[in-house]
Amino acid sequence: MSIAVRDELLAITALDALEQQHLSDALAWVESGAPLYRVEKPATPPKHLVSYFVLVDAEHLLLVDHIQAGLWLPSGGHVEPGEHPRQTVLREIKEELDFDVAASDIGAPLMITCTRTVGSTLPHTDVSLWYVVRGDRRAAIAFEQAEFHAVRWFAFDDVPFHRCDPHLSRFLEKLRRCRDF
Repeated sequence: MSIAVRDELLAITALDALEQQHLSDALAWVESGAPLYRVEKPATPPKHLVSYFVLVDAEHLLLVDHIQAGLWLPSGGHVEPGEHPRQTVLREIKEELDFDVAASDIGAPLMITCTRTVGSTLPHTDVSLWYVVRGDRRAAIAFEQAEFHAVRWFAFDDVPFHRCDPHLSRFLEKLRRCRDF
């Protein structure tokens, strides 16, 4: 499965020097043969793979108010051992938001980040692949209330960046440049 993860990473064109650094770090990590998947919550191994998916509808994105992190984040989750990161998106979108998405609707990741976590769990590093999924902000949302305080669509210009993943503003910049969402 490390070949599939490597292929996902190689599909990413870095936005800036920071993303290039994260991409190089992630590629070296994958190629090192180190374990990629979390096998025990919250932080074993202390660096593991995550698939974020950002539901986007025109100039709006869906964020979840994550209870443990205390932040507005894109939805997503830890990639399970042997699971392709795009399969994680399909699984998590169903589990967290009760949406059904076709596998063909999940393209290559737009971004990669390596982030030291914050919140109520043991610190660890999430190597996060950021996927874009088309959404419909008029659709009803059923969400995992044990994991999230709330789920909300934000206009790109109204995202509360002071309480979000530290890379979300860069992700939006990259998304705006791509314009193929």
